Amino acid sequence: MNAIGMYQRRDVIDTHQKALGVNLDPRRYGTFAEIGAGQEVVRWFFRVGGGAGTIAKSISAYDMQVSDAIYGRASRYVCRERLQAMLDYEHRLNLDRLREVRGDTTAFFAFADTVSARNFKGTNECHGWMGIKFQAHPRDDDSQIIIHVRMLDGEAALQQEALGIVGVNLIHGALMLNHEPELLVDSLLDGLTTSRIEIDMIEFSGIAFRHVDNRLMSLKLVELGLSGAAMFAADGTVLQPSEFFYRKAILVERGSFRPICNVNLDMLRCAHEKFSQLPEVAGKEIVQVMEITMNNLKATGEIDMRDFLARADVIAACGMPVLISDYFRYFRLAAYLSRYTKENIAITMGAASLIDLFDEKYYTGLEGGVLESFGRLFKNDLRLYCYPLLNTDTGELTTCDNLPVTPELSKLYGYLLDRGVINALDNYDPNCLTVFSREVLRRISDGDSSWESMVPPSVAEVIKSKCYFGYLPQ
Repeated sequence: MNAIGMYQRRDVIDTHQKALGVNLDPRRYGTFAEIGAGQEVVRWFFRVGGGAGTIAKSISAYDMQVSDAIYGRASRYVCRERLQAMLDYEHRLNLDRLREVRGDTTAFFAFADTVSARNFKGTNECHGWMGIKFQAHPRDDDSQIIIHVRMLDGEAALQQEALGIVGVNLIHGALMLNHEPELLVDSLLDGLTTSRIEIDMIEFSGIAFRHVDNRLMSLKLVELGLSGAAMFAADGTVLQPSEFFYRKAILVERGSFRPICNVNLDMLRCAHEKFSQLPEVAGKEIVQVMEITMNNLKATGEIDMRDFLARADVIAACGMPVLISDYFRYFRLAAYLSRYTKENIAITMGAASLIDLFDEKYYTGLEGGVLESFGRLFKNDLRLYCYPLLNTDTGELTTCDNLPVTPELSKLYGYLLDRGVINALDNYDPNCLTVFSREVLRRISDGDSSWESMVPPSVAEVIKSKCYFGYLPQ
């Protein structure tokens, strides 16, 4: 069953009912610790009645010195490190104080958030970390859910209201839906819209979620529209974009990666060499990311989860982080990345993708058409790096110099070349030009072992060990 189908059939419970349902569950008892934006979450549990059966303690360590004295010093106050310290401290305190007295009948929890809501001048980034550490059953080992939210309302009071609702959704989901994590994710924005709150990171851990693959949960965030993008590292660890990209130059390669081939890595190598030589980039840290769009994942209709994990695993075999995005248009990807860094951004692509970029049919929905698209794409000095395309029948190379562009757009293309925002990759490995993923897939399905020379050895090993992409052991 796909997540969208479950969303249509799931009974949506309002915030009042969720908070009351938790309060009336005699097993649940815990602490609420909230920093920034007031105590908006615990307020719900006080307001609906029955809170004495649920709330062991409510605390707002708003002063920085007080917060440090309780939870220890942190590099920043609105960060994952501080949230984890709050969860660990408060949950441990509950267990130490109450486990012997009522541990046989009580499943303890600690909810925490640390938030930067809109300040008086309206100049700050409005975001926050929120989480719950809990026992699914009395005497159970701990489980945990952490999320990162971006608050999009223009007024502090509205942001506080939205935070309260998300917090209730998270607590209710953790305590009542922990056995169905996809439904839990689906419920996080009940009573809200994505115009008010975006959840761009979620991580499940602990015994209740021992079978949960956080990569699939990251995909679910984007599939359900809770976020425009989500990330995870090569080891499957969930990444929070604003922390991963913070103050770093960024190089992205978009592709299907079915599977990742030698040409994909050569394209990234070539672009990195060129990008790192720019005076404004030289000597700075560059993070490299492989991006897969939802449009690509849904190319055949519904998302095939095994196919998605196959792509994730072969990218991981190359040690690369993965960005899943719902940004089919490149200018939307550029705008997304520009949120998180003031450093330079570059995208590398093959000549075929660059040809598509100049196809006006993709911009019919924009009032300014292709001109608006390119204006938004290149407004922050973003650079494109183009890898040549070999015609295996004629031996002809398509490069930036002979890219087939319609006469109407030829002058625009020439202008972008002259400005240096579109750049040719002439430092390629000729042996990689004959490698195409569709040919690799064909050889895998045909049992032709020559495909192994067309992908990195680590990728070949993953494909064979897990029988991905139709591979059958010989």
